Amino acid sequence: MGRKADSNDVAAPGARAGRFGAWLKAGAAGLCAAAFVIADAQARASRHTSHEHHEHQRRGPVVWPLEFPGAQYAPLKWSEVAGWTDDDPLPAFKTFRASCKPIAAQKAPLAESKALGTSLRDPCIAARAEDISDSAKAREFFEKNFTPLLISRIGEDAGFVTGYYEPIVDGSRVQTDVYNVPVYRRPSNLFVRGYSQANSSMPNKGQVFRKIGRRKLVPYYDRAEIEDGAIAGRGLEVVWLKSQTDLLFIQIQGSARVKLEDGSVVRINYDAHNGFPYMPVGRILIERNIIPKDQMSMQKIREYMEQSPDAAKELRRQNRSYVFFREVKLGADDEAVGAQGVPLTAGRSIAVDKSLHVYGTPFFIEGNLPIESDTSNTPFRRLMIAQDTGSAIIGPARADIYFGAGADAGRVAGRLKNPARFVMLLPNSLDPVARGRTMPLPEDRPSATIAKLFPQTEPEKQPVKETPKEAAKDAPKETVKEAAKEQPKTESKTEAKTEPKAVPKDPPVDTNKTAAPKEQPAAPTPPAATAAPVAQAVPLPEARPKAAPEATPATVKSDTPRRSKHHRRTRHRQ
Repeated sequence: MGRKADSNDVAAPGARAGRFGAWLKAGAAGLCAAAFVIADAQARASRHTSHEHHEHQRRGPVVWPLEFPGAQYAPLKWSEVAGWTDDDPLPAFKTFRASCKPIAAQKAPLAESKALGTSLRDPCIAARAEDISDSAKAREFFEKNFTPLLISRIGEDAGFVTGYYEPIVDGSRVQTDVYNVPVYRRPSNLFVRGYSQANSSMPNKGQVFRKIGRRKLVPYYDRAEIEDGAIAGRGLEVVWLKSQTDLLFIQIQGSARVKLEDGSVVRINYDAHNGFPYMPVGRILIERNIIPKDQMSMQKIREYMEQSPDAAKELRRQNRSYVFFREVKLGADDEAVGAQGVPLTAGRSIAVDKSLHVYGTPFFIEGNLPIESDTSNTPFRRLMIAQDTGSAIIGPARADIYFGAGADAGRVAGRLKNPARFVMLLPNSLDPVARGRTMPLPEDRPSATIAKLFPQTEPEKQPVKETPKEAAKDAPKETVKEAAKEQPKTESKTEAKTEPKAVPKDPPVDTNKTAAPKEQPAAPTPPAATAAPVAQAVPLPEARPKAAPEATPATVKSDTPRRSKHHRRTRHRQ
């Protein structure tokens, strides 16, 4: 179906981290850190008991753990999956087999790098080879071929679920006074980089352009421009609807069944979008305090738009995204086709983040959802199969549950916006515990002798040098005067402006040799109290290391004659 988005999408509530254990993180190309799987603690500890075994593990082949950007995960036992034995997995097995057809047809690696890669091929081969017709065998199949993996965003202990459905609306093949809202097919001047016009469908994210002249590309028209007739009269109309509200909800869901006046049904599916990011209208109503967040649903949005047509027009145009459709050859009772290219199964198909997950991946979702009514907490423990996607479905533990077609399915889907726990079924070929055992171990700790020579402690922070004005306020007047006398002539112009002018009575002194030893105390001991005012009063250049005994400034001789003799000896040697 290639869902565009969900009108109820709001940020998933944060949850406290816990019960996951320790996470190993891995960064990757500007993405958030990916949490690595926990290996068996006893197995890892045993490696340190033998140095020879330690060396063997370090030199052996390394198979890196799975990487889900921004995710944390931990393997579970089947007995730890809450509600696993309460669900009937047979419908999920049939849905999984439907996904296996395009998976088995894949001969080249996936274009995008994903954690599961092509690992679903082995379970698919097994599923297509077996004739399973009862729940017990279906459960045995999943337990035999998969490993349960608890997954969520980093720092959260639950995911987030919403619902979607396929609307059934009235329409017409021709424009009339009643049916005057067009449903457009993809325009010929719509371009997406990396896709040709011959592609059966375009992505639901990213930039989209239109061509002006022969070469110039500009962003495509937004919703307001299209509603005002920017592409009207070009023969792009598939069908005509009664209201813009009907069209908006069809665009949100990604497909629809349009009942014509003669009783026939036209099936339309997502084909492309105009390149603008989706803005949930429900979020706008919440931010404007029109509908409370705890009462938000698709029914509330529809009621508001029907009661306030002018406000509804302005609200729609806040969402600049616009979806184009294509007509598909499906019967009136056939289910919508998801982004994977297979028909969806009501109550068993979900839309996931396709940038992270592979279509066909089984997820066991557990939570309490308002299935029966707005206020009910119906236990939901069900094995689902990822077969669709949506632009607002983002994150490792985020799903949109498909509930079927019609008004009843729409009412259930419209009130879902709840936390839920996600257990991803991982093919056994990607066993996270086995992979964790091959991880390279850290180097041996240094000996006590080496540790004493190179202590692993943070160096003491050097005191921040104060500006001459601030130091002059805190230092005694005599100290400031003495420091001013000792100030070398080579100071910077900025420092010269802030210091009191004084002509030095002594001959010029090399600043590299005259830095007071009090300014550079020995590392083990703190600076003396008497040296602090001088160091703070006059910021001097860094001192060179001293090999000779310290001398007071009064006994230091000028280096000018010594430097001259050195030059004469050099010339004599030449």
